[in-house]
Amino acid sequence: MRQQRSAVLRCATFGCCLAALGCAQQPPAAPPFKPVTTVLELMQSVILHSAETYWDSVQVTVDETGVHERYPQSAEEWESVWAAALAIAESGNLLMMTPRAVDDGAWMQFSRSLIEAGIEAAAAAEAQDVDRVFAAGEQVYNACSGCHGRYAVELGRVSPAS
Repeated sequence: MRQQRSAVLRCATFGCCLAALGCAQQPPAAPPFKPVTTVLELMQSVILHSAETYWDSVQVTVDETGVHERYPQSAEEWESVWAAALAIAESGNLLMMTPRAVDDGAWMQFSRSLIEAGIEAAAAAEAQDVDRVFAAGEQVYNACSGCHGRYAVELGRVSPAS
């Protein structure tokens, strides 16, 4: 009996399977999620629309008539900026999912950078801090353009700049 208990302990501890002891190895469960878009479709839908909403929310234009500033004026407009930032952050997670993840190296780092930029962007919008929103927009841009420079051609874009 002592020998059998020791074998069961080894089975549980080391993941080995001893058929004589009735220990059966279970196949890994399928993930509970189901990706429905390609990387390009995710970029063209959720990420692009969210990034454009975020980037368009705070603008400074200088022309012959002076300096013109645009920023959210109402709670609803700020909420849209905040929601766009959260979509950007969560998109980083979506890019890490199988089958979208291209590799376990730079792809994952760029995806984490997008998450961090999105988190900062959401915090800036929640604080209704125009300067922080502007700065966070640059972080989002840098995360996107770094990844595009490395992977855009490989994923079907005409050039890294497109």
